Amino acid sequence: MTRKPIIQVRDLRVGYGDVIILDQVSFNVYEGELFVILGGSGCGKSTLLKAIIGLIPPRSGQIILDGDEVSTDDEAKLQRVLRKIGVLYQGGALFGSMTIAENVALPIEEYTTLSRESMNTLVRMKLGLVNLQGYENHLPSELSGGMKKRAGLARAMALNPKILFFDEPSAGLDPITSAELDDLILHLNRSLGTTMVIVTHELESIFTVAQRIIMLDKRTKGIIAEGDPRYLRDHSQNPFVKRFFNRRAVEEGRDEKDTR
Repeated sequence: MTRKPIIQVRDLRVGYGDVIILDQVSFNVYEGELFVILGGSGCGKSTLLKAIIGLIPPRSGQIILDGDEVSTDDEAKLQRVLRKIGVLYQGGALFGSMTIAENVALPIEEYTTLSRESMNTLVRMKLGLVNLQGYENHLPSELSGGMKKRAGLARAMALNPKILFFDEPSAGLDPITSAELDDLILHLNRSLGTTMVIVTHELESIFTVAQRIIMLDKRTKGIIAEGDPRYLRDHSQNPFVKRFFNRRAVEEGRDEKDTR
């Protein structure tokens, strides 16, 4: 059975000013997949995510989300695309002066005409999905780091998006809380069937949640590995890929060209 790509990236070129970060990057993400974008520091992981969700315009190339091309030049088309996605940012990006329920309700108020009663019911449902029942009236400052991430995830899911994006979801979390978040991501993917794209460099999380990965490389400005991370760890012939997955430092005396 042929899988249907829900995200298509074709010959993407992205940069800031005169600096090109990614060049000629192409890949697909398939419906229901848990897909991870990884690589070393400065390789363009977050830049790629921002381009896919329409925060920065590409220099060239094409990005198609669920049949719609992402275009920062066409506001109506971009808004249609944004209705299909949810994003969990690194810090949760919650508004500190608003309760958790009010934060989750924001996209519902913006994009629907639901009654207040229906909206409150939907907010409670979303908070229940991330195990935050009873915290509706708490402020973000009253929550732990892991709880803030889960509240941000509830808001990202508010409009039942087809695709969820995660930017370094484990950043700032202790190992136990990080593992709990990984388990929640797996549970939601399996129970809801939502496509999930995760930007991370945390190996424990990668091996726990990723069905398939792409690895970006700062030197080549492109993809140097794609596939199952466990297979790449054990069988990749690329020295840099093997070292990354096995947490081995660059060998002394070898230059950058040799280590890639």
